[in-house]
This record gives sequence, structure tokens and C-alpha cells, in this order.
Amino acid sequence: MKTLNSPFAAGSDLADRERRPADARSEAQPPPTEQRRRNQTDDSPEQTGGETGPQTAAPSGLKPLIGRHPVASAIVAMLIAVAIAGGIVWWLHARNYESSDDAFIDTRTVLISPQVSGAITSVNVTDNQVVKAGDLLATIDQRDYKAAVDQAAAQIRQAQASIADIEAQIGAQQAQIQQANQQVQEAQAAYNFSVEENQRYQELVQKGAGTVQRAQQAESDFRSKKAALDAANAAKLAADRQVDVLRAKAEQAKAQLQAAQAQKEQADANLQRTQLRAPTDGRIAKLTGAVGALASPGQAIMVLVPLDVWVTANFKETQLELMRVGQPVDIHIDAYDKSYPGHVNSIQAGSGTAFSLLPAENATGNYVKVVQRIPVKITFDQPPDVELGPGMSVVPTVTVRP
Repeated sequence: MKTLNSPFAAGSDLADRERRPADARSEAQPPPTEQRRRNQTDDSPEQTGGETGPQTAAPSGLKPLIGRHPVASAIVAMLIAVAIAGGIVWWLHARNYESSDDAFIDTRTVLISPQVSGAITSVNVTDNQVVKAGDLLATIDQRDYKAAVDQAAAQIRQAQASIADIEAQIGAQQAQIQQANQQVQEAQAAYNFSVEENQRYQELVQKGAGTVQRAQQAESDFRSKKAALDAANAAKLAADRQVDVLRAKAEQAKAQLQAAQAQKEQADANLQRTQLRAPTDGRIAKLTGAVGALASPGQAIMVLVPLDVWVTANFKETQLELMRVGQPVDIHIDAYDKSYPGHVNSIQAGSGTAFSLLPAENATGNYVKVVQRIPVKITFDQPPDVELGPGMSVVPTVTVRP
């Protein structure tokens, strides 16, 4: 059944015809992203024998890369294996050693200072000169000290003369004591005779056979002899006491002699101290003394650096786990670029800061843990054949695992 065409139907058919080509075009045209991917694929075709055609993208990853470069891959693998093996060998070797660049040559320097005061009359050494023990280094004016020695010697002679004089007096007094003993004996004999004679005359008077006058004379003689005996005993006692006095004076003179001898020894020592001599083998450093300068006790005029030196190495406390006394050490001296064998002599009982002028006080304020360093004394097995001085830098390497 046919329907009549109307203006509205004709317009609708015309619009449908116009939409169909547009829809077809939109369906035939791909999205922009897919179009670009297709264009990139079309722009990079593989050329094989001059023919082109649609190709797929190359696979990505490590395996295809190794497959395309087998030789280079093998070389890289070998280098990595060698590096790992070398690192393991180095670690196995390095763990047997402990080293520190915080190390230096050390020794106990001697300050050469006079023990007496005076003007310096001579300086017998110069800077950096090598000296032996006992060598004369400098001399101080000796005139005052020689006079003191002579004065002490005179006092000794005076004390010795006093002792001799007192000993002579004691000898003379001993003779007087012997004389007093003789006098006592004579007085004793006379006294005994007078006692008997007085007793006899007194008996005669009582019997009427003797006179009273003769009895009185006998009694008077008895009293006289008794007084003489007492006087002789007193003289003997005084002579004995005088000997004691002289002996006390002799002891005093001996004490004076000892004091004079001590002064002489002190004067001799002071005279010897005017000559400054080297206490040990070493080299002269920091020479400040000059002829004519006034030297005072305790004032250093030069420094003597002994030839006996060692190494003080400040290791970290974490490096001391396997370090022991006696372990071998390779000592590299920076100044000469040479190494010398040595061994660990001792390890200080405490860190360096514990013995510093101002030790750390960790009980107050905030605390930050810091790895401490422990001084380790290392000595040379043989004296080095180069000149070494305190403060020179070295690098010791301790073998902690044989």
C-alpha cells in the first residue's frame, strides 16, 4: 500500500541520507591513539631484500638483550664475578689488620735546666747536635761555688783541730785524775794512821799513862788527816767530772766536723752542678742558652731528645677487640716513605680524654656518644736507620689475626 509523500516525509528522508555517510566515515576512522600507534608501526618496517611489509614491535627485557649481545654480556658477567671475588678476598685479608693514621713518634724529652744560678760562661753544643751521655753541654760561673768549697774545707780543718785539742785536754785530765788518785791514797793512809794513833793516845789518857796534850795533838792530827782525805776525794771527783765535760766538748766538735763535711759535700755538689752534662744519648733541640745569660734553677736552656723513640698510636676503642701485647706491627713513616717492623708494647688503661687537663664530664648536660681513642705504645724491633723525632707522623698496621 502506497502512502502519499508529504513535505515532512521528504525532509526526514533527506536528513537520514545525510547522517548515514557521516556515520560511515566515523566508523571507518580509528581513534587518534590507535592511529598514532599504527603510524609508528607502519613508519618502521623491517627491510629484508628491499621488501616492506607490516612488522611487530621488538620484545623488551634482559633476556632479549643478552641474546642480542652474548659476548658483551659474558664480559660483564665475568667482571662482576671478579669484582665480587676481589671484594671477598680483600675483606678476608683486611680483617686481619688494624690500622690508624692518628699516630706519631713519641719519646720522653729531657729539659736541660741548671740546679744553681749564675751567669753562663760557655755553651759547648749547637742546635740538633748529637751528644753522648756525660758530654759537657754548658758551664755556669764557678767562682762563688769554688769559694764555698774552700770555706767548707776550712771549717772541716777547724773542727778537726778542735777535736784534737779536746782530745789532748782529755789526756791531760786523765793524768790529773791519776794524780788525784795518788793523793787520795796518800790521804787515806795518813788518815788511817791518824785514826789508830788518836785511838791509842785516847786510851793512854784514860789509863793515866799519857798526857792530855799528846792526846789532843793526836785528835787534831786525826781531824786534819780526815779533812785532807775528803779534799783528795773531792779533787778526784772534780777531775773525773772535767773529763766528762771534755768528752761532751769533743762530741760537739765532732758534730761541727760532720756539719762542715756536709757543707763541703753540698759545696762540691753545687760546684759540679755548674757543669751541665747530658744525662743520656740524644740530640739537642730548642737551644736558648747563650754565653752571658743569667741561668736560674728550673729554667730550661735547651731540650735533649733521646735516641730511644717509640710510636704512640691512638686506635679507636672498637679496634682493640683482638689487639694484644706482642702482636707484630708494620710501622710506615710518612717522612721517609719507609716501613719498619715493630710490636705492640702496651695498651693504656683508659682513653686519652680521661687523662686530659679537662676530662669529659658526662654526668651533666646532654650526652652524645663518641667513639673514644685509646693510646697504644708500639716499639721498634730494631732502631731505625733514619733520624726520628717526637711528633713525626706514622701509620702503624697491627696484625691482629696471624
